[in-house]
Amino acid sequence: MDDVASASRRDGASKRPRLEDVAARVGVSTASVSLVLRGVPGPSERTRQRVLKAAAELGYQVDRTASLLASRRTRLLGVMVDIHSPFHAELVEHLHTAAEEVGYDLVLSTQTRTRDEHTAVETLLAFRSEALILLGPSASGGALAALDRKAPVIAVGRRIADADLDVVRSADDDGVGQVVDHLVELGHRAITYVDGGKGVIATDRRRGYRAAMRRHGLDAHIRVLRGDHTEAAGERAVRQLLDGAELPTAIVAFNDQSAIGVLAALSRAGVAVPGEVSVAGYDDDALSRLSCFNLTTVSQNAREQARHAVVAAVERLDQGRTESREVVLTPRLVLRGTTAERV
Repeated sequence: MDDVASASRRDGASKRPRLEDVAARVGVSTASVSLVLRGVPGPSERTRQRVLKAAAELGYQVDRTASLLASRRTRLLGVMVDIHSPFHAELVEHLHTAAEEVGYDLVLSTQTRTRDEHTAVETLLAFRSEALILLGPSASGGALAALDRKAPVIAVGRRIADADLDVVRSADDDGVGQVVDHLVELGHRAITYVDGGKGVIATDRRRGYRAAMRRHGLDAHIRVLRGDHTEAAGERAVRQLLDGAELPTAIVAFNDQSAIGVLAALSRAGVAVPGEVSVAGYDDDALSRLSCFNLTTVSQNAREQARHAVVAAVERLDQGRTESREVVLTPRLVLRGTTAERV
């Protein structure tokens, strides 16, 4: 018996199991086995389980390199991500899940303070990404349209007004408007906004703040402080406010990172939140949910944005869609502990 087992092991070591071996073991076609192992819909659940069991018993492993060379495809979606953004990190997690469900994988390329968007995108193309999912791109519509001629582009999180591209985003102006509406309902009038700097996303959120303040007849209380997407921006804004004659009763920040900077600076100055000043952010990132911050914010629904982005890429790559499409999701106000009625 031991001799037979040893011989079997020697044969197994010298002959790698093939797709045909798995198909023969189950009694189905090699095409069905290929569909199961690539996670493509079609075979029944019973067939799928039998194929997976047979592959495990035979020790079959997918030769990804060979299959990709044969198909001349990589089934890779390139994702550009800002390494400093907690919200982008959450998007990437959901993108991985959505891509795996349809038989794709991701290649990530980071945008940092020393590595620009162009370099990040060129890296994705060098790795033969079939489509590009760009998180919060800053390039012009014309530049993105030119890029789309090389590989399908899906812009996530940003409105693209001057190019025919696939876009998945939330309605940023509406989201900030919901925050202002909430604060006004709590009795606040002096509501200050900490801006997000340049770019379309910052422009839309700033416009949402101004429009909501005007809608409530608070034109005289509109105040926009210069800022960006960092905690330091929130801290600088608070220092500027502390140098003034009177603090506002509420502060809305461009994103959660900036809002956390606001909270830190107010705490150091001995200003109670939300007792003296209410604070709200935007993004509903992982930090905002921590009990030490418990930040009122706006959810952009990262899971749904990721799902729609992957669907858009697959439609372009596998289903022949050529016309551009924009998916605009409605943001959702998330009430936590940093906003309260004006005392």
